[in-house]
Amino acid sequence: MHIKVESFTLNKRFPLTISRGTRAQTTNVWVRILHDGIEGWGEASPFNVGTYPQSTQVIQDALLQTASSLQEFNPLQRQEIEQVLTKALVPSSAKAALDMAMYDWLGKRVGLPLWQMWGLDRNTIVPTSMTIGINSPEGARARVRNWLELTDVRVFKVKLGTPDGIAADRKMLMAVREEAPALELSVDANGGWSLEDALQMCNWLADIGVKYVEQPLPRGQEEDLAELKKRISLPIFVDESCFTSSDIPKLVSCVDGINIKLMKSGGLTEAMRIVHTARAHGLQVMFGCYSDSTLANTAAAQLAPLADYLDLDSHLNLIDDPFTGAYVQEGRILPNDLPGLGVQRSASSA
Repeated sequence: MHIKVESFTLNKRFPLTISRGTRAQTTNVWVRILHDGIEGWGEASPFNVGTYPQSTQVIQDALLQTASSLQEFNPLQRQEIEQVLTKALVPSSAKAALDMAMYDWLGKRVGLPLWQMWGLDRNTIVPTSMTIGINSPEGARARVRNWLELTDVRVFKVKLGTPDGIAADRKMLMAVREEAPALELSVDANGGWSLEDALQMCNWLADIGVKYVEQPLPRGQEEDLAELKKRISLPIFVDESCFTSSDIPKLVSCVDGINIKLMKSGGLTEAMRIVHTARAHGLQVMFGCYSDSTLANTAAAQLAPLADYLDLDSHLNLIDDPFTGAYVQEGRILPNDLPGLGVQRSASSA
């Protein structure tokens, strides 16, 4: 199979601030595999969590270096290809792009969307949350209004963990609650709290009806997560603490759910393993995203019927998304009926 690698830059409508910083723009990588006259598409987006940052340059270099070694394979040889990529220490984002491209190719080959090929039910897909980044109370109110004007919102995820402390976190969250009193809220601290702050915040969040808290403590402090879970009633999800299915067994006693991101997991193949491993351990499942376009979020939406919660909103915050695919209906991100991923170039970028 022949592999093409091309970068593209995305600009956010509203810059997003989390506990680790602010991002207004990202350069992602578009991967196309061509075999037997069929082209499969995938996307890699950069992120900086874990032992080393997966920058756009790192991802692109890995893909270009690996392309020649994959020419002898076809997209049906996913197990063999996965072994090659693992041995070559290919970054998870690059693996994700190739994996979703091979699935896109397969769906196009058999003429079916992936969700249907896997026998999944789109009717079970839950609404996706829309993200409110760290902001002042006034800025948070404005962002709530922006989202309500932009799309059909049913759930908000509020980023907390500001360096200004938990008093500022509380003021911001209450501003969101007052601006959208009827909508469901969850919170993501992106590892921005200490154990003591997390204890105070999680008990307060439970009292005001927040649904769950995500990554309250930094990656690497999983032992403290166990202590936190003993002392709060609010469900805990982890994101940065869980990349692949092999991370789950050691987390079972200290969390209630896992946030799966294709860029962390290495693609749809491993994402499915994570779902089944989490379920076998009695954990809930969420699908999330980084600064992904419609291409990667539509890929994640193919597995959305398996999730308890969804946070697939990054493409809705773009002013120059080059792709079309999954669509919004009643606050839900739904994959379409086109074969494979069901992604096409947008009219403005074609």
